[in-house]
Amino acid sequence: MISDPRIPRNPAQPLAPPEGGNPKSALRKQMLAARRALDADTRAQWDRALCEQVLAWQRKNKVAALGVYWPLRDEPDLNAAYAELARRGVRLLLPVVVQKDAALEFAHWQIGEAMVKDAMGVAVPAELRMAPYPPALLVPCLSYNRHGYRLGYGGGFYDRTLAREPRPATVGIAYSCLQADFPDDSHDIALDAVLTELAGYGSA
Repeated sequence: MISDPRIPRNPAQPLAPPEGGNPKSALRKQMLAARRALDADTRAQWDRALCEQVLAWQRKNKVAALGVYWPLRDEPDLNAAYAELARRGVRLLLPVVVQKDAALEFAHWQIGEAMVKDAMGVAVPAELRMAPYPPALLVPCLSYNRHGYRLGYGGGFYDRTLAREPRPATVGIAYSCLQADFPDDSHDIALDAVLTELAGYGSA
């Protein structure tokens, strides 16, 4: 267990999953509680650091179109980075759930435009302008392990999305204190990189 989730852990010492029952289901509850317990000042500080990591990654990789995400359930808020990316001319796209058991689709997004909720209650542009599959994605992670696999909410939307071809470059977004030891399932697809408030892991 995390004794104080406000204090960054050493990523070399990941959390062990809870014992008993469904390990991933129990770990999701643990990670959600830990993320929810972060105080506002710490979260704001870490989000600023994550925004800097994202901007550095984009500058290095010269990405011209990027699938981003609208934060929910205490996910890192990258809106400051999105504003700077838009200023740089990067085309931003938001994921749209068009069918419960299908991969995500993507729509062009302009910061400040009117938003509505999709079938899963996630904010999307009120005027959907569907776009081709983006070459790169920022993927929110509830947790991640040392092999670059993410723990999401269990809906499988990103798993199905990443299984499509051509596969986009994938960059996980997470708080470093939520790294954990959990098994890599056969249907899971590893992220190319994971960015945290401390550093990047993988090929970023």
